[in-house]
Amino acid sequence: MQNIKTTIAIIVGIIILLIGTLFYISRHKPELVIQGEVAANRVDISVRVQGRAVDLTADIGDSVKKGDLLLQLESPALEGQLATSEAQYKVAVANRDVVYSTRPETIEAMRAQYEKAEADLLLAKSNLDRMEGAAPRGGVSQQNLDVARNSFSSAMEAAAASKANYELAVSGSSSEQKKLADAQVEQALAAFNQVKSDYEALTVKAPSSGQVTVRVAEVGQLYNPGTPLYSIVDMGNLWLTFNIREDYLNYAAVGDHFSIFVPALKQNIEVEIQAINPLGQFANWHATKATGDFDLRTFEVRAKPIQQEAGLLPGMSVIADWKSRRRSE
Repeated sequence: MQNIKTTIAIIVGIIILLIGTLFYISRHKPELVIQGEVAANRVDISVRVQGRAVDLTADIGDSVKKGDLLLQLESPALEGQLATSEAQYKVAVANRDVVYSTRPETIEAMRAQYEKAEADLLLAKSNLDRMEGAAPRGGVSQQNLDVARNSFSSAMEAAAASKANYELAVSGSSSEQKKLADAQVEQALAAFNQVKSDYEALTVKAPSSGQVTVRVAEVGQLYNPGTPLYSIVDMGNLWLTFNIREDYLNYAAVGDHFSIFVPALKQNIEVEIQAINPLGQFANWHATKATGDFDLRTFEVRAKPIQQEAGLLPGMSVIADWKSRRRSE
C-alpha cells in the first residue's frame, strides 16, 4: 500500500513538472537571433575605349571626390582619329562659307559687266530709234534697219543675263546648295564630337565621391572596353541588411528603432528600419509543412544607423535579437 502511494506521488510530481515546464516554455519563447551585414553604395568603374594606362593617381584606401582624376590612358589611334575628324569638320565649314558667300572681287566684276550691258542697251536703243525715224524718208536702207533691230535685241538679252549674274553673285548659291552644305557641316561635327568624346574617355575620373576599395589598373597595361579598373564605395552612406522570413515580419515596421550588436566593434548601435522589400521570386523560399501546404518568402529588412559610427565598414557582420523587440503600434 505504501509503495502504491509512493508511485502515485511520483507520477503526480512528474505531471506537475511537465505542466510547469510546458507553461514556462509557452511564456518564454526562445530568442530569434539574426545576422545581417553592413552594406554601402558601390560604383564599379570600367574602360569605355581601348587604351594603355600611363598614370595612376588613386590607390586602394584613397578618398576621392566626384570628378577627381583616377587614371590616364593613351591611344595614338584615337589621337589620329581626332585630328582627322577635326580637319574634316573645318573643311566642311569652309565649303559652307563658300556656298553662302561670294568674294567681293567677283561681285564687283559682275556689277561692272551689268553696268556695261545696260550702257550697250541704251546705245543700241538710241541707234534703233534714229534709224526708224529716218527710214520713212528713205535715208536708211532696210538692211541697216534690220541690223539695228538685231543689235538692240542682242543688247537686251545681254543686259538681262548680266543682271541675273550680278544678282546671283550678291545672293550666293541656291537654297538647295546651302541646305546640302549645312548638312555636311552637321555630319562632320557629329563625327568630330563622337571621336572627341572617345578621346576624353581616356581620362578616367571618379563618377562619385567615396573610398577606393578595388584597384585593378596597372601602369603600362593595355585595356579593352568594359575592363574593370576601380571600385568606389560611398562610406558616408552605410546601411544594414537582414534577410527575414515573412512570418517574423510582425516584429518589424518601417520607422522602428532597435539595437544591433557589431562584433567587430564590440558595441551596440541604434538603427532605424528604412525599408522592407521581398527578395527574388524564386530565392529563399521555405516550406512550412512537410506536405508543402504553403510556402513562406524571405524579405530584406534594410536599416540605417541613427548616427554614423566610426569604424563601421561595409561587409561587417551585425547581430540582432529579433524576438526581444515588438512591432511599433
